[in-house]
Amino acid sequence: MKSRKWLKWVLGIIGVLLVIGVAAIVFVNVYISRSSPQIEGETSVGILSNNVKVIRDRIGVPHIIAQSDADLYRAQGYVQAQDRMFQMDLSRRQASGRLAEVVGAAAIDTDKFFRTFSLRDAAEKSWEGYDDEAKQVLEWYAEGVNAYLAEAEAEGVLSYEFALLGYEPERWTPVDSLTIGKFMAYDLGGNWSTLAIRHWALNEFPEDKARELFIKYPENAASIIEANLKQPVKVAGEFEASVIPPEFNGSNNWVVSGEKTESGKPLLADDPHLGLSTPSIWYQMHLESPEQNVSGVIFAGVPGIILGHNEEIAWGVTNVGPDVQDLYIETPNPDNPTQFLYEGKWEQAEVRDEPIKVKDGETEEFEVMVTRHGPIISNVLYEKENPNALFSMQWTALEPTLELQAVLDFNKASNWQEFETALEDFQAPAQNFVFASTDGTIAYKANGRIPLRKSGDGQLPVPGDSAEYGWDGYVPFDELPTVVNPESGFIATANNRVVDDSYPYHITDFWAQPYRYERIAEVLEASDDLTAEDMMALQMDQKNLYAAEFLADMIAAVQSETDDYDEIFRMMKAWNQVDSEDQAAPFVFHKWIKQLPKTLLANDFPEDIYELLPGKTHITDQMMRKAFSGKEGAWVTEYGGTGKWLTDALETSLEEVEKEFGSDMEDWKWGDGHQLTFPHPLAGASPVFAQFLNPDPVPIGGSNITVQAAAFDGEGNVDHGASWRFVADLSDLSSAYHIVGPGLSGHMKSDYFHNQVDDWVEGDYHETEIEEDAEGTTLILSAD
Repeated sequence: MKSRKWLKWVLGIIGVLLVIGVAAIVFVNVYISRSSPQIEGETSVGILSNNVKVIRDRIGVPHIIAQSDADLYRAQGYVQAQDRMFQMDLSRRQASGRLAEVVGAAAIDTDKFFRTFSLRDAAEKSWEGYDDEAKQVLEWYAEGVNAYLAEAEAEGVLSYEFALLGYEPERWTPVDSLTIGKFMAYDLGGNWSTLAIRHWALNEFPEDKARELFIKYPENAASIIEANLKQPVKVAGEFEASVIPPEFNGSNNWVVSGEKTESGKPLLADDPHLGLSTPSIWYQMHLESPEQNVSGVIFAGVPGIILGHNEEIAWGVTNVGPDVQDLYIETPNPDNPTQFLYEGKWEQAEVRDEPIKVKDGETEEFEVMVTRHGPIISNVLYEKENPNALFSMQWTALEPTLELQAVLDFNKASNWQEFETALEDFQAPAQNFVFASTDGTIAYKANGRIPLRKSGDGQLPVPGDSAEYGWDGYVPFDELPTVVNPESGFIATANNRVVDDSYPYHITDFWAQPYRYERIAEVLEASDDLTAEDMMALQMDQKNLYAAEFLADMIAAVQSETDDYDEIFRMMKAWNQVDSEDQAAPFVFHKWIKQLPKTLLANDFPEDIYELLPGKTHITDQMMRKAFSGKEGAWVTEYGGTGKWLTDALETSLEEVEKEFGSDMEDWKWGDGHQLTFPHPLAGASPVFAQFLNPDPVPIGGSNITVQAAAFDGEGNVDHGASWRFVADLSDLSSAYHIVGPGLSGHMKSDYFHNQVDDWVEGDYHETEIEEDAEGTTLILSAD
């Protein structure tokens, strides 16, 4: 998600706000207090059967206590809408391809993209597969959201963003919640752009250079490679990089058995790494009824608790990142562009009319074509041409899936058997689940639909006109990677490779760099009396094992070329290889690492293709490993050798640092060029809006490869990292430890808007209890 830069609708919002200008600021100041959510006293919510108590504790976590599940989910919808209705509405609009209706023509292309990706269509198909109980929960939740909307509209207190943009939100539906779930599958399960760029590279470079751009070159796929060369699909200049999620929306999680803890009971930790924004993607809640008592986080717009704990179990996830999106090279009929060749015959595609309404403009007609494999994604690109080949996409999330049903069962599970049974319904995106229970069990499962391919392993687009390609089911549920109570006493994942070469099924070859996992394992292996405090400290760990692997050889390569950097290298060699904010060495190291692919590759790629190129640092890591072992590859040799490459990259990096921070190394601090941001989507309209909506930037340590995840963009803004930190001690599940930056409320006047920014930086966790009424402000949702 990075800073959600790929949300092109922001441009439309900015345009609207700039037109409104200063008058809007005055209006907001007057209106905004009126639109603050009511969080104490009593309010009538007629859809309830009985009164519901909502206590917001000192940090702003809503504790919802109801006398039935029906009222619990109704109240959950009501409370989420109080705090996050604008976020909820934009989320469903973006995923549905309906942003242009409220922000204008600037969002048309984004709407076309998401209409083509068919998330809403997939959600509608999924609805039909849900059981009656899950459908009822979704309907109760929607009733709660709509009760709030009716009240807010009647009293004129809808969140100020709606007034600024001049519209009122539509009533919520169960499919809206499922659509938001499909959007998360998009954000966490995408590899189609990787295939498109590999297709381009095969047609652009000789084999030796193309080969080095693959994480693992498909050695036994001659027919697939030939098909990619025979039918090139236009890629350069056609794809918009800003709509592509970050290639590693990653996370850390681990679980430790009682044999390695001070209490004798398991510990569990989880910190999903997603875009850092205002408001947070997560909404922390505690839900209690006679049927359940569960606490954790959920996406705004969705019922239940997706990650967290109840009175007997705790669980967390990281992204598996399997290859679940395949591209097919489709041959259109020159006489009828809605037909495509399959087994020697023209086959009619499904054609969906998807007219796009545009605020202050005319409706734009648009069609989505769907082949037997999936939607033609190239129709967004080829509006003025009749190409000989197009890409279609097959994706697990476009099939009916039942994630919300799984979540509701998680919430009420009491042991590993019940939890694992619930996992069968969690199908997309594929996630690494870790689990712990009060009976002492720890467990892990890489869960979700992972395709079995008739031919190939998903590394390249395949011919769409032949029955020899395609999917032949999924990895059987009972054969997904699973671990229960291992002898090591712990299980950890950090988007690293989770299977070895003996595993019989293909998952992916595009795993995250191993450094976070290696550091986690190093710490967990070293102690047999671990505590919750140790888990929190590990989540804040800044040890840089990336530098431990490469830095000495990088320095040696440059010193073989020049002695110009002796002072820099003395400082780098003295570095303790911790990415602390007050040191210069991590500043130089990370600038240098990020520059390596630019120096070596960027001049040979169109700008948009370079931007889309997957795993740039993975590629240059492999090139360095080969070069340092005496096996320089084609790219490095052609550039002039390892020494020249690393020296040129270092020179460029230092020039950038000196330009911004001066030539004196004593003045260089990692935190000066690595600052935490939680950007609000409206803040780009003007510095005035940014002042009110964004927290002040904060210098921080860590990086994209430390356990304390803090990934940064080209301007040094830390906009991707631990969107939620969570630690549970199974010796006492009456509470657990959390951080949700920047806060829980989406309303700028709320005390809970940015109140966890400093907590995020310092690792200051709050303890959320589930056994007794929390202390805080109380709102009674009255059934009268």
